[in-house]
Amino acid sequence: MKFPVVTGSNLSGKRYTLPQDFEGQYNLAITVYQRYQQFNVDSWGPFIARLAEKYPEFRYYELPTLPNYGWIQQSFIDGGMRGGITDKAVRARTITLYLDVKQFNAALNLPTIDSIYALLVDRQGEILFRADGDYSTAKGEALAQTLADLLPTWPTMV
Repeated sequence: MKFPVVTGSNLSGKRYTLPQDFEGQYNLAITVYQRYQQFNVDSWGPFIARLAEKYPEFRYYELPTLPNYGWIQQSFIDGGMRGGITDKAVRARTITLYLDVKQFNAALNLPTIDSIYALLVDRQGEILFRADGDYSTAKGEALAQTLADLLPTWPTMV
């Protein structure tokens, strides 16, 4: 399965065409559809931050995935997110996608917007790992093993 070509901007204003503009060799893209799901995304935070320290070619992104609202509403939403996120690194890795959500989810075989999805993607768009919902030890171990298999000369998570 391939990550579809989509465009968006991060909360610092930089424009991206994904998947080719992902900055890592391997990138964890976490889709989030509702404001309340930020708690679900945050459950992954400490673990993926440790992965990023261990694997220099690994990056992670939050992808607020929203309907293709008009530019006024998009500006309002992005401004609200910027106001709530003061950390420049978090702003830089938060790329808002305004698109046809049903079409995007169908392309990735994501069944609902009631859950978040963690997708490990290479720059060519190949999906190498996927998990839905909150972080768990089992999901983290599976992601770490996938990275260890892809990058066998690098240390594995302990």
